[in-house]
Amino acid sequence: MTAPAHERTSDDLIKAEEPVLAHNYHPLPVVVARAEGTWVEDVEGRRYLDMLAGYSALNFGHRHPALIEAAHRQLDRLTLTSRAFHNDRLAEFAERLAALTGLDMVLPMNTGAEAVESGIKVARKWAYDVKGVPADQATIVVAAENFHGRTTTIVSFSTDETARAGFGPFTPGFRVVPYNDLAALEEAVDETTAAVLLEPIQGEAGVVIPDDGYLAGVRELTRRKGCLFIADEIQSGLGRTGRTLAVEHEGVVPDVLLLGKALGGGIVPVSAVVARREVLGVLHPGEHGSTFGGNPLAAAVGTAVVELLETGEFQRRATDLGQVLHSGLAELVGRGVTGFRARGLWAGVDIDPAIGTGREISERLMREGVLVKDTHGSTIRLAPPLTITAEELHSALGSLEKVLGAAGR
Repeated sequence: MTAPAHERTSDDLIKAEEPVLAHNYHPLPVVVARAEGTWVEDVEGRRYLDMLAGYSALNFGHRHPALIEAAHRQLDRLTLTSRAFHNDRLAEFAERLAALTGLDMVLPMNTGAEAVESGIKVARKWAYDVKGVPADQATIVVAAENFHGRTTTIVSFSTDETARAGFGPFTPGFRVVPYNDLAALEEAVDETTAAVLLEPIQGEAGVVIPDDGYLAGVRELTRRKGCLFIADEIQSGLGRTGRTLAVEHEGVVPDVLLLGKALGGGIVPVSAVVARREVLGVLHPGEHGSTFGGNPLAAAVGTAVVELLETGEFQRRATDLGQVLHSGLAELVGRGVTGFRARGLWAGVDIDPAIGTGREISERLMREGVLVKDTHGSTIRLAPPLTITAEELHSALGSLEKVLGAAGR
């Protein structure tokens, strides 16, 4: 007989997962049982400072009071209707999200990958109905080293062989160009191009920030060439970089915006395609949908998230504390860190391979009570909740300094 979870140790629970869970993740060996704000606690009661925040899904920390209250209030009234009927929470969510982003219409979905898939479908439909691309010939230009999700269509234009190997045949209709290369983009866009789909900052690739002027250049090029600019802000958006959207650092407004992760407040999956009216207006009843997309619980939590962002407090915190993060990392360059890229409260940190892999450094930090995650060999990502304090941030940087120093000896 299986013992109740509360009677099992962390080791017990990790071992219990092995035969019954698909091995599509390689998590750090920590079993989280409780969380509050920037801290999580494991089964044995050990506390850890969360410096990953669910890859930006927890921008407002664990169990933010305003978000928990909104969820509780809605749970007591109505959770799901499907889009077969209207619900009383959806209009306000769409109105406020459109206003926050400076766009016109919202297509609510659930996961980030669903938002990307929906954006691809909308772009193709727009290309046929508005631009006049011949049927089934629309192309979408994407960037190398991208990460937009894990569906078969999305991995079709990934350049990560781990994400692709064994999952073909792949979906046609995509052209891959180097990131941060306007000349290559110019060459790839032609009369069949429906859209250019980019992350304003590439997260999975290691928080890769393009040169100043790149995003503005993409915006100018897509306007001139008569195609859409789709900005995937699923990780970079909603306060993470010190602005509501990362494209705002260059004063850019895309035609289509993809949001997710933080939009659900760390409570429920919520994503959205937000776009100009003439783009999302190409959809008609029956052409696209989602049973849970725009459900009342998601709309209530999403509205509470938008309300938090409307104050500007979290964008300011990401800017101010981002300077602390940047300064702290700069002091570690040459002392175990070979380089880093940071914007707001988001950083990719390259560890000297002689000291250890990103995974090894992540495990050592875990033993110091700090949770981060590795990517691409010797790089670790830092994306703490925007509610973190300066003291907590200094503590995390101190732990990283300690781990690097110990590893270098």
